[in-house]
Amino acid sequence: MSFPALRIPTAKVFRPLLKPARYKGAYGGRGSGKSHFFAEMLVEDCLRLPGLRAVCIREVQKSLKDSAKRLIEAKLSAYHLGSNVGFRVFRDHIQTPGNGIIIFQGMQDHTAESIKSLEGFSRAWVEEAQTLSQRSLELLRPTIRTIDSELWFSWNPRFKTDPVDRMLRGETPPTGAVVVQANWENNPWFPSPLDQERRDCLANDPDKYRHIWEGGYAEITEGAYYAQALAKARSEKRIAVVAADPLMTLRAVWDIGGTGAKADATAIWIVQYVGREIRFLDHYEAQGQPLSAHLHWLRSHDYGGALCILPHDGAQHDKIASTTYEGALREAGFSVRVIPNQGAGAAMQRIEAARRLFPQMWFDENHCRGGLEALGWYHEKRDEIRGIGLGPDHDWSSHSADAFGLAAIAWEPPVTSRKITYSNKGIF
Repeated sequence: MSFPALRIPTAKVFRPLLKPARYKGAYGGRGSGKSHFFAEMLVEDCLRLPGLRAVCIREVQKSLKDSAKRLIEAKLSAYHLGSNVGFRVFRDHIQTPGNGIIIFQGMQDHTAESIKSLEGFSRAWVEEAQTLSQRSLELLRPTIRTIDSELWFSWNPRFKTDPVDRMLRGETPPTGAVVVQANWENNPWFPSPLDQERRDCLANDPDKYRHIWEGGYAEITEGAYYAQALAKARSEKRIAVVAADPLMTLRAVWDIGGTGAKADATAIWIVQYVGREIRFLDHYEAQGQPLSAHLHWLRSHDYGGALCILPHDGAQHDKIASTTYEGALREAGFSVRVIPNQGAGAAMQRIEAARRLFPQMWFDENHCRGGLEALGWYHEKRDEIRGIGLGPDHDWSSHSADAFGLAAIAWEPPVTSRKITYSNKGIF
């Protein structure tokens, strides 16, 4: 059977992605046409390569309504492609020419064994790739490995530390990867109603505009506990290059995690209290690593002499088999201070202390980048039905945020001396 040649108009920004490449990526803000481009390219590849097997992926896909299926169906309709050329739409998949197939899956549903079901697929399109976990990326990459196979990624950047950004926009992207940035101004078919939405966002919510419309990283999320304080610190240039005072004590303020694959992360802030200034010099976070890995980071960054400030669970015996974190750190040669249990409402006490002291805080922008991203995201969990707050949301940002709050709890005002003037009254 011969198949019709499609004539699909393509925005100039996406033309580099038309050439064969193992990795293709398009990132940017809303209204750029990224999803439309990849949907059209997938339809075209299915016509050009009969028998093609493709999978459209999200990190989490609760239903097909969350997938690219409707968009692909719309493209088939727009180009009058149906059963006459081999396209048949079913409830959970699309049959393509030459007995090919397009399926729609969520990576969180896969294990190391189940992912093998995708062997033999030669196209994988990851939508909303900013949410793709490192685990999912490590499962997917070696699985899609047929000759001339391609992995496509479309996303609105969230954080520089997201796995897809580290892979495709980092210092060492995969050999031959083709990645483009596309925003609304690159879309020749950008609709006027959406342009009005963009203008309204610029006028009414300028702090979010760059992330939503220009593909910038998210610095502060709506409802974040430290949103206003971070914005003020940046405007006052307290997020900059911050030097350590060689005469003052370095403090390593911890939030203790675990060593399992799904355990909470361990977070450490390197802090100095210089007069009334609280200087955040460095930040570290790792998941599933033993204590030795954290100590190696401290020593390799010249923080081997730091005073380790631990939360109350640093004195408990349930983190390391034969000792406590406090004991293990002391045995390793560190000085340790354990902050007593603050009791009920401890998380909010840390938040309130940090908010109160934020005007005194300085951050080294380069070394604290990951920690600042966590503070910008740390927010209240909401019951949307009842419209009430449920306290801090325990997610990826909460570990660095807890250690940050502990640094505020541990701060003590500097002791100042006052000159006493004596009178000679009463002296004979």
